[in-house]
Order: sequence, then C-alpha cells, then structure tokens
Amino acid sequence: MKIADFQPPRLLRNPHVQSVLASSGVRRMLFRRRLSVLERGAREHLLDCGDGVRLLGLHTPQQVLPRPRGLVVLLHGWEGSAQSSYLLHTGSRLLDDGYDVFRLNFRDHGATHHLNRELFHSCRIEEVVGAVAAVARTFPELPLAIAGFSLGGNFALRVALRAPQAGIALAYALAVCPAISPSDAMDAIERAPWFYEAYFLRKWRRSLAAKQRTFPDEPLFAPEDMRGNLRALTRALVLRHTAFASIEAYFDGYSIAGDRLAPLQVPTTILTAADDPIIPVEHFRRLQLPACVELDITPGGGHCGFIRSLALTSWTEDYIAERMRRHLPPARQMMRG
Repeated sequence: MKIADFQPPRLLRNPHVQSVLASSGVRRMLFRRRLSVLERGAREHLLDCGDGVRLLGLHTPQQVLPRPRGLVVLLHGWEGSAQSSYLLHTGSRLLDDGYDVFRLNFRDHGATHHLNRELFHSCRIEEVVGAVAAVARTFPELPLAIAGFSLGGNFALRVALRAPQAGIALAYALAVCPAISPSDAMDAIERAPWFYEAYFLRKWRRSLAAKQRTFPDEPLFAPEDMRGNLRALTRALVLRHTAFASIEAYFDGYSIAGDRLAPLQVPTTILTAADDPIIPVEHFRRLQLPACVELDITPGGGHCGFIRSLALTSWTEDYIAERMRRHLPPARQMMRG
C-alpha cells in the first residue's frame, strides 16, 4: 500500500476535520457492531512493569485463523485510553486479519488512576518497556509487534529503541503521527485553532481530578495551576512531580528528534501527514533514520485522521494491516484449535 492510495473526497480534505474525526464518537457509533467483537472477547491483564508499577491492558484473541498471525500491542495517545475510537477501529481490523490484539493503558489513562500513586508523565518510558516485556513473556509463542498513535507513537518508537537491550523480541514497530519534538508540538498546539488546547486541557483536568479523588491526602496541584493554560499546567507538573528542573528539560527527555532514532534495529514504519496541525512535518524530514525505518508522509490526513470516505472509514487501518502482514513472521507453533 502506497501513500498515493489515500485520496479522501474534497469534503474531508481539511486537516482539522480529519483530526477531529479521528477520535469522533460518531465513528464509534457507526461501527459499534464491529467494535463490539473486539471488546466482548477482551480479557484484562494487570501487568507487573517492574519497580512496583502496574499497568492495565486488554487482550483479545482472534478467532479467524487456525493460529494467530501474531500479537500487536496498541498504544493510545495522550489522554486517550484502550477505549479510544482509533484504537478500537485499528484493533478490530487487526482482529479480522487474524492477529491477537493487546490494548495497553498508560498510567492514569482509562480507569487506572488507582494502580500507581505517582502521576503519569511522558518520560515514564521504562514502565511501558516493562509492560511490553510482560506481554511478550505472557504470549511467547507469537511474533510481537507494536503500534502507537500520537504520543503513543512516540512511546512505540522509544520501546523499539530499547527492545533489544530489554530482551524483547520485537519483530516490528509502527508509529502514526508520533510526537517528535515535544517542545515544538506544544508551540503548534498553541498556534492551532483554540479547540485543540481546550480539548487536551479538559481531558487532562478531568483525569487529574480523578487522581486527586483517588489519593486525597495531599494536593497534587495548587488551584492556580489548574486554572492555567496547557503550558502552565505542564510546567507545574514538571516542577511538582518530576526530577526535571525545567519544562524544556522535560520536553527534551522524551524528544526523538534529529538523530535519536538512528540506533533503531527493529524494522519500523513511521506514518504522518504533511498537514498535521499538531506535529510539524518538518521534524520528520530532518530525522536521521537507519535503513530499517520506513518514513511515509501523505499530503493530507490531519493528526491521526486519514479518513478516506464519507462513510468515515480510515485508510490507516488498511495501511497498518498491510504493514503487519509484510513484517510479522509466521507464528512458531499452533496456538488454538
């Protein structure tokens, strides 16, 4: 499948329309019967990620083929969850294609605020590596891949960087519109139409309120912090709840810009759109990537959108399924049946 295959109708070419539709509940409603198969068959796994950290994931086994093609771990974006629309759609497509699907919740995402006392932040890569390692130990017979969206794409690439040293036999990684330079992404959100920042602030404040109710013994933030904009609240998080001395150091802590992906050894695909209003495309063009990494940039698609028709189907589902078939080796032994 090539990027030229993505040709949305004129009504869907606006990048903001694409970005909003990516997480739209309308798509969930239209395809609720298909998505229900993924959710009905899901089983919860509480993962030991090391250092006392626990993360919750949902595993759904496929029932199409005599044995699964492999296992795909899916990572949602910031303030999304294993129930995010784009994750459900992607997981359902992979399930139909014969893959087992494991949807991981990051710390404090979904209804998991009670599992760990300390707050989520984007530099907590070791616990996500630990979660993927736990998944690999639980399902050792299956070829393992990882795919993530937005911040989840950033995490997927950092997991792939660390997989060999962590002893994870990761066969393939795919990132859709991953955050490359967090500092510049923050600038882009501030320049974008107002509703992007409002969307993230509303969801983050709601999550922090849930965390505070779960651990009420001491205030997580001052009232003025919670009234601030996205940058101000992020700065308060960094100074109150991390070891970073500044917001700039924090952003650099999970940046994958420049040559930071150059050591990648795992076959990897990065998909993004030139008109993404949140992740500037020039950062992708400046990446120094090894030969094992494929970079695809479509002219349009917005942020994690890639909605290809007025029926609100997403081109990324076909793209991801095709890349998984290309990169995942056959399972080593019969699993079910």
